Amino acid sequence: MCTVVCKYQPPPLPPPFHHHNHRTQSTATTTTSTTTLPPPILLTQGAEAHLYKTHYLNATTHPAALKIRPSKPYRHPILDRRLTRQRILQEARCLAKLVREGVAVPALYAVDWEGQTVVVDAATGAERYGGAWLLMEWVEGDVVRVVVRAWERAMLARFAAEDQHPRRRQADGEMEVDGDHGDNGHVERKREEERMKDLLRRIGAAVGRLHAAGVIHGDLTTSNLILRPKKESGEGKGAGEVDLEGEVVLIDFGLASQSVQDEDRAVDLYVLERAFGSTHPRTEAFFAEVLEGYRASYRGAASVLKRLEEVRLRGRKKSMLG
Repeated sequence: MCTVVCKYQPPPLPPPFHHHNHRTQSTATTTTSTTTLPPPILLTQGAEAHLYKTHYLNATTHPAALKIRPSKPYRHPILDRRLTRQRILQEARCLAKLVREGVAVPALYAVDWEGQTVVVDAATGAERYGGAWLLMEWVEGDVVRVVVRAWERAMLARFAAEDQHPRRRQADGEMEVDGDHGDNGHVERKREEERMKDLLRRIGAAVGRLHAAGVIHGDLTTSNLILRPKKESGEGKGAGEVDLEGEVVLIDFGLASQSVQDEDRAVDLYVLERAFGSTHPRTEAFFAEVLEGYRASYRGAASVLKRLEEVRLRGRKKSMLG
């Protein structure tokens, strides 16, 4: 147990990527590419992978996402290399296939499935398998989870007064709603709800194109969807209005696989439906719009949605039994 304040050490990066204070690399062996590019910035560090923001080719253009699957010290080295290689290649193949099929996903720039040995401790010379990595297109935009939550908060703030506005009884016994909380408020609410429904249909269409290409995401949540804004996005947007325009881009294919089974597709949709129920309870009632967009973009949607009903029944039974 550390009794003093410990300085955080970022996880090791496989060559050719290096941190600011990487002192184990000699000046003589430093290449031009590593000196002109700024070091990657660690964004998230999960159990299976580390995600960095870096650049591709040069530091002024082509921002990129670097995903590293580090080695697992608790696994046998041979097994660790085999599993890491299998998973990084599966993700790379799914991305490459989806790009060919025209599905909105990050473009794949480079992949190293073999990995290299990196020095962990310069003093002792301890070495460890550095893991495999993917270099992908950096997708600008907000995560759909953040966008939907912002819309829900905005709706609550704008229409809470309408929902709780006291109605006053007139002398003749009729009920009347004051001023702005009448028809205008109802029209505004309907317009906002239609904007959200349009976004949900675009999400369903993106998932439909994914399944039409024969790929199962494996972790469909609003955290793994990015709303890439249009160039003119934001123009004509009202004050306090959340921007829901843009292209829905699917990200994070770490659990993806290739399958043409309706069961797998239905489970994919069920995971997304449950994610809406737990993360966006105020928008869950509109989830049918996701399925409508899915139906419009994928020819085999009818059989998948029929299987989805069976998956829902199994899910409810499991929830009851615990």
